[in-house]
Amino acid sequence: MAKSKETFNKKEKEKQRLKQKQEKKQKQEERKANKKKGTPLEDMMAYVDENGNLSNRPPDERKKVVYNAEDIQIGVPRQEEMPEVFNTGIVNFFDKSKGFGFIIDQSTRNRIFFHINNLLEDVNESDKVQFLTENGARGLSAVQVSRIK
Repeated sequence: MAKSKETFNKKEKEKQRLKQKQEKKQKQEERKANKKKGTPLEDMMAYVDENGNLSNRPPDERKKVVYNAEDIQIGVPRQEEMPEVFNTGIVNFFDKSKGFGFIIDQSTRNRIFFHINNLLEDVNESDKVQFLTENGARGLSAVQVSRIK
């Protein structure tokens, strides 16, 4: 006795394919029946009201707002440069052989890293210094470090 070549899944897929084909044909016939040839342009127009919603009515002329094209900014406006403000602090740790150290900022009490390349003059531990901060790879780092006399 031989097995049937058609499996349950094959039968179900064939039913689904025939159903989709029938639905497609039905939709096509509906479009043909409801075809509106020669509709006026006004019926096809869509308007945007003062709230940004689409409607089939033109907007009220009394609520119309006129904008100048020059006033519209496209993109991000340029950021104005902020003046550089020097912070003050005390050198907490400095290792000359390794070339780095840390400063305790007096205003925020944060520990800020600095490298020997960013020193303007030689400093030692517990020296009072002024510096600028910038974002480094691992957080804030001090640049343009100089001793306060």
